[in-house]
Amino acid sequence: MKFTRTALITLAIATVAQTAASQSKDERAIRAIGDQWQRDVAAQNIEGIAALQAPDAVFMMSHTPVVNGATAIRGVWGDMIKTPGLVLHWTPTRIEVASPTVATEYGTYTESYDTPQGKGTDTGTYITIWHKINGKWRVAVDEANTSAPMPAMAAVMPPMDPSAMELHSANDLTWKDLTGPGIPPGAKITVLHGDPSGPGGFVLRLQFPDGYQIPAHWHPMGENVTVVSGSLSLGMGTAFDASALRTYGVGDFAYLPPRQSHFAQAHGATIVQVNGRGPFVINMGAPK
Repeated sequence: MKFTRTALITLAIATVAQTAASQSKDERAIRAIGDQWQRDVAAQNIEGIAALQAPDAVFMMSHTPVVNGATAIRGVWGDMIKTPGLVLHWTPTRIEVASPTVATEYGTYTESYDTPQGKGTDTGTYITIWHKINGKWRVAVDEANTSAPMPAMAAVMPPMDPSAMELHSANDLTWKDLTGPGIPPGAKITVLHGDPSGPGGFVLRLQFPDGYQIPAHWHPMGENVTVVSGSLSLGMGTAFDASALRTYGVGDFAYLPPRQSHFAQAHGATIVQVNGRGPFVINMGAPK
């Protein structure tokens, strides 16, 4: 009995030591993967970044909608790494290996990038949940939380929408020049519903001549964009890049998150309809 008890204790100690060694090995592996991930960001190696994502991965950034699935996440990272002057670095502060197939990483990040107004910066914290799939650690959940405050208007409760019906004939719309700092001449705007300058709901249309280029810009609130006529090529990034454009035709829809820099080009006389919550503000370059 005494021998058996001693043997069990010895076995338990050996098991704990083996588990600790395995956890330490997994922690080192995750740190090495993270280091390579940062090198891939610096080298704009989207293939390396995409390979780290689990098929059903989830990506969350402050003040933006959740991105689901490896394909969608690949698109987001593809746009992010093209940000002019991007320098992104993160430092793990703790990695907890909960089991042979699940680990959680906590840390901080710093980011800098070029804008028309100079160098932009951001700092914050992050949490990454890793799953081991077919023997390889893959990102299951990646969440970054900026230390920058949320835009003031995003916290304002919008007023009640009007109860009266509103109808407009396409032939009777009144178009005005779309003007503002950095906006090229030639574009026009008409408001169908609401007040885009206020915090409530609005619907407007934008009209562009053939070949019109919309410079990289962003809005404090999200946009719902539908092509009404012609076609529009749209790209994400802080500088106009023709190679990043994707073309959308009549009836096609795009949602543009708050503070997401984007640019576009019209093909033929083009009209797009935009609806969302105001204020509708056009800011050139990258979010500050």
